[in-house]
Amino acid sequence: MERREFLKLSAGLLAASQLPLRLNAQVKRNVGRLAPLNIRSIEIQAGAERPFAALHISDTHLTLADSRNDERKIRLASNRARGMHLGEHYLDEAIRYARERDMLLLHTGDLIDFVSEANLDAAARHYMEGDWFVSSGNHEFSLYVGEAKEDEAYKQQSYQKVQEAYPNDLTFSSRVVNGVNFVSLDDVYYNVTERQHELMEREVARGLPIVLLCHVPFYTPKLCEYSLEHENHVAAYLTAVPLKITETYQQDPNRPPEEAWRNRNIQQRADRTTLEFAKWLKAQKLLKGILCGHCHFFFQDRFSKTAMQYVVGATYNGAANEVKFV
Repeated sequence: MERREFLKLSAGLLAASQLPLRLNAQVKRNVGRLAPLNIRSIEIQAGAERPFAALHISDTHLTLADSRNDERKIRLASNRARGMHLGEHYLDEAIRYARERDMLLLHTGDLIDFVSEANLDAAARHYMEGDWFVSSGNHEFSLYVGEAKEDEAYKQQSYQKVQEAYPNDLTFSSRVVNGVNFVSLDDVYYNVTERQHELMEREVARGLPIVLLCHVPFYTPKLCEYSLEHENHVAAYLTAVPLKITETYQQDPNRPPEEAWRNRNIQQRADRTTLEFAKWLKAQKLLKGILCGHCHFFFQDRFSKTAMQYVVGATYNGAANEVKFV
C-alpha cells in the first residue's frame, strides 16, 4: 500500500510511539510573532483557456525524524533543523493561502531535507491538503545529506519509497490545466536524460502551451553571474552550464580519486545530452515559462524568446510566487 493511501485510511494519524520529533515545536507556540509569507506576483502569458492562478513554492526542507530512524538520522534532523526549522510552518501557511483562493499548488523540489519515515509521512499529509503538481529535488533522495556521491544509483536506493508519498511521477510528468500543459522534469543532478528529452518532445507534439517545472534552474548568463557571486564563486548550481564555466568551479586537486566527485566542477558538469536538450528547449515556441527553485533566492530572467524562467526563494524563509496564467 502506498504511503499516501495508508495515511488516508488512518486519517493522517500515526501511533503515538511514532509521532515525529517536532524539533520546531516552539514555532507553533510563537506563530503570531513570525513574518507573513513573502509572496511576489508574476504573470505568464501562456495562452490559457481562461485565466487562473497558482502558488509556486520550493525548498521547504522538512527536517523530521522519529523512533523509526537510527540515532545518526535523529542527530542529522536536529542539526539540519537549526537553519530550516520554519519550513513546515510556512508550508502550512502556503497551503492555507492557496486553498482560501482556490489556487493550484506547485512545488519544485526539496520538500524534504532527507529521507526519513517522518518526513515522508509529513510530505504525504501535506500533499493531501491541496491540489498539487510537483517536481523532485536532490534532497528528496538524500539519505544523510552529502555522505555519498549522488547519482542515479544513489537515487534508486530510496526512489520508490519517496515516490509513494508524492502526487505525481517524479522523473517526468504532465498535467493540463485550462489548456496549459504543466510538465515536471527531474534535473536534480544537473543533467537531463535522452528518455526525458524524448518525453518532452512528445509533450511539445501535443501542441499545447507548456510551463516547465524543475528543481535546478537552467543556465542563463545573468542567473549564472548572480549565482556565482551569491555562492562566492564556488559554483553556480545550474543545469546545462557551458563547460568552459563549469571548469572554473571549486575543485581540490589534493582529494583522492575516490573523493573526486565532491568537486563542484565534477558534480555539476553537464553532459552532451543535457547541453543538446537545453539548446533544443530554447527553440520551442510552445514553452511559455520555467518555474524552479534550488538556489534559495528570488530571480527571474529570460530563458528564450517565448519563456521567462522564475526562481523562487526557499519556503523555510517564507518565500512564494503567486503566478497568474493568462
